Parts: sequence; structure tokens; C-alpha cells
Amino acid sequence: MIQDIFFTKQLSNFQRRIIDKIVRYERIDQNEGIELFNFDLGLLGVLATHVNQNKNQNKVFFNKNFHIEPTNICIYDCKFCSYHRKINQSGSWEFSMDDILEKASSYKNTGVTEVHIVGGVHPNRDLHYYGEMILSIKKNLPGIHVKAFTAVELDFMIKKAHVSLEEGLLKLKEYGLDSIPGGGAEIFDPKVRKEVCHEKSTSEQWLSIHETAHKVGLPSNATILYGHLENKTHRIDHLEKLRNLQDKTNGFNTFIPLKFKKANNSLSYIGEVNTIEDLKMFAVSRIYLDNFDHIKAYWPMLGKDTTQISLSFGVDDIDGTIDDSTKIYSMAGANEQKPTMTTSELVELIKTAGKKPVERDTVYNVVKEY
Repeated sequence: MIQDIFFTKQLSNFQRRIIDKIVRYERIDQNEGIELFNFDLGLLGVLATHVNQNKNQNKVFFNKNFHIEPTNICIYDCKFCSYHRKINQSGSWEFSMDDILEKASSYKNTGVTEVHIVGGVHPNRDLHYYGEMILSIKKNLPGIHVKAFTAVELDFMIKKAHVSLEEGLLKLKEYGLDSIPGGGAEIFDPKVRKEVCHEKSTSEQWLSIHETAHKVGLPSNATILYGHLENKTHRIDHLEKLRNLQDKTNGFNTFIPLKFKKANNSLSYIGEVNTIEDLKMFAVSRIYLDNFDHIKAYWPMLGKDTTQISLSFGVDDIDGTIDDSTKIYSMAGANEQKPTMTTSELVELIKTAGKKPVERDTVYNVVKEY
């Protein structure tokens, strides 16, 4: 029993009660979640693996996907962002519809199942522009799952079209939107959020958009941006709000902790947290989010080695093939500057970690087991 192994360690009675609840698959509260960050890394790994094994056995999921980033022109100026540019600023891009369709068409007959579309919040584009983009992509790639637009992008494009949130999401669904990613959550604490991204949608708006998406039949992902000005209390508060919404809607597919990367942004002076902190964040997320089936490590951000290690800290998903189709993290100094992995490389990474590779679609239907 896990209790027998770790009760020989120097643990407080409070910590022992937490372990006992986790072993019994009982929900822990916020104070207990905060205390988890004080556990040693090895103990956290064992506890997170215990929870993950119950949910996913030895499986690790991935998919065949690519990204489209239509523009990095953005009305917002978030301090942590290395990606955004203003119109005509050096380094900005704004792909035409023809450019986007040419890229999508290059994936015909390649076996990809998902296109992930996110970018800057462009001042001149509303939901109908992006809806037509979805329609055109699906004409070129019939059957592709379109996972697109962060809550922050949706907030702006729907308001610009002068329709309600629910009407806008239903319209995008009619255009062919299948699910939405988890970006834009950053950190929910209002004081910290004001410090790092004061201009963008509030945490309440982010949560409302995802709740409404779930209501109209659009599943979504959830994220946190960690390793900047927040502390462990802010992190658990963030997880608590996500857990509460998942209790209400059961609409989240997966949770992805995203690490702050320091290159080329206004918070560079902070530096970055170390790998131990990364692994603690994954393990605590797996333990705390008891109503989330999946925890994803985004390998282009972490690098392949740390991603592989994370599979022993509660992670059961490592995203997909990517095919060097995203610049969001590479511009911030990510470990993988040209992120791409073949299916065989993903399978090997998972098998070498002693896990069972499973190719999935976006909503975790099994495509192939290896």
C-alpha cells in the first residue's frame, strides 16, 4: 500500500491525511491542494501515477494534427506574450484565405485528424470571416476536426459580429467548428491577471465562454499559464474554478499546464521555473482535477525529454505530430524551435517510458493502439 511506503517518511498528520484521501480517490480541498506543492517530488509522482492509472491504465495518447495561425496581429499587449504584433510592425503576419487553404490542402491523404487554429485577436475580423475559413478548410479536408479559437479570440469576434455569445457559438458550430482549445485562461486570480494581461477577457468571461460552449455541444480544453507572477495559492484557485465548471458541464476534454517562457517578452526578467516545478505542476494537476480524464504535456513547450519524464507524474497525453506548424512557443524560446514528430517517434517516446501508445482523435476516441 502507498500509505505503508510513505508513512515511514517524515510527514505531518495533515500530509498523511491528504495521502489517505488520494489513495482512496477522495476529493481534496484547496488547502490540501496547496500543501501538495510542499510534498517531495518522488512522493508526488507516485500519488499522481496512482490517480492516473485508475483513469487511464498505462495508456498515453497522441494524435495526428497540425496548426494554422492565421495572424499574429493582436489588439492586446500581454506582458508574457512573445508572439503578438501590431499591424505593419516588423515580424507581423496576416495570411490570406488562399494561403490558409493551400496549407490545409497540403495535408490531404496524410492521415491527420485535427487542425488547431489560434492566433492573434485581429481588429478587423469577426466570426463570419473565421466561419468562412472553417467552411473552406473542411471542403479541402473532409472529416477533419476543427479545434479553433481561444476564448479571448471568441469573445472579440462574436462581439464584433454584434450577436450574443450563445448565438455566436452556435453560428460557428454551424460553420463547422467542432471544439475549442484552452488558451487564454492564463491565471484566473484577478490581481495577477491584471498584472500579466490586463487588457484581455476576464477570468469570468473565459469561464462563461467555455460553459456556454459546453451548453451548445462544443467540448473544450483548459489551460493554466504557470511560472510567472503567480504562487501556489493562485494555481490551486485556478484549478478549483476549472474543477467546479467541470462538475457542472463535464465539457472539458483535457487540461494542459503551460509553462511561462521568458524570451522576447516584458516578463523576461523573471526567468523560468525549473523542471522540478514543471513536474510538480503536472502531478498536482492530475491529483486535484479528479473530474478531468486527461492531463496533457505539450511537448513543443517542454521539450521531448521532460515530456517523457512527465509520463511518470500523472500525464497521459502528449499532444501530436504538430509538423512545425506553430510559432507561439518557439518565439518565446521553447525547447523545440521547429516542433515536429512523426508517429513512429511519438510511439517510441511513449514506449521507452514504459507506456502504451494510443493514437486518438480530438475527443479521445481510439484511432489505433500500438
